[in-house]
Amino acid sequence: MELGLRAASSTSLNGSARLEGGVRSVPIIGPSGTEVPASVAESGSGRPIVFLHGLVGLNDHWEGVDQTISKHARCMMLQIPLLDLRGPDCSIGGVTELTIKFLEERVGEPAMLVGNSFGGHVALRIALERPDLVYGLVLAGSSGLIEKSMVKEVQLRPSRDWLSDKIGELFFDRSVMRDEDLDRAHKELSERGCARAMVRLSRTARRNHLGDRITQITTPTLLVWGKDDVVTPPAAADEFLRLLPDVRIVWFDRCGHVPMMEHPDLFAQAVIGFIDELQQADRAAS
Repeated sequence: MELGLRAASSTSLNGSARLEGGVRSVPIIGPSGTEVPASVAESGSGRPIVFLHGLVGLNDHWEGVDQTISKHARCMMLQIPLLDLRGPDCSIGGVTELTIKFLEERVGEPAMLVGNSFGGHVALRIALERPDLVYGLVLAGSSGLIEKSMVKEVQLRPSRDWLSDKIGELFFDRSVMRDEDLDRAHKELSERGCARAMVRLSRTARRNHLGDRITQITTPTLLVWGKDDVVTPPAAADEFLRLLPDVRIVWFDRCGHVPMMEHPDLFAQAVIGFIDELQQADRAAS
């Protein structure tokens, strides 16, 4: 099913929005048995929506979306310090388990999971392993089927110019890329442990090709995809469309791998439309 929403221009997130509910620390114990210092930014009320970021993502990459959706639902942006993970926590399976723990212990009811890139892959795994925790999926440039990774070329102590070029590949409009994100990624990937964590997380995700297992996911799913995504190209969205039993898609023109940053208003509209659709289905079934 294809929805008729199109993006014509890009919007930059150059400011940091203030969240009504604030940010709080949420320690989570994962497979390693040690506390992982995650953080959550929460706003709004109603049925919960949990936002899951990618490998170099942050909660504030969702803020332009959250400001609108929080008027319709309880929004929870979960930030796990992925590049600080070590041992069994540092894998697609480990991050999935950490996220499941958060949903069980902190959310308390089924949530809609909105995931970008690696975060979308985690959301898919949760829908497979713990469908009782999920009432809807929104996948934006999700890995799990087809993905071009920069990890094969990742450098220890990469130059800022090299990293700028690689992160720039995430965007159709590179002016949306923020200097502070580039500075943070450069600092983190200059540390041997963080660079190794990124390689391990990406490799475990690539090995975890979901293939025909995706046909087992019955959770209603919305795909939000950039037509100019070179990391998870349109062919990846086409595969999700072919394999997921209950799926619909919104294509964004002039958009790369991070539609929630390039087109936050349209992204929020798409999610709100999906929320309304699920609510109507619930009313019809009752």
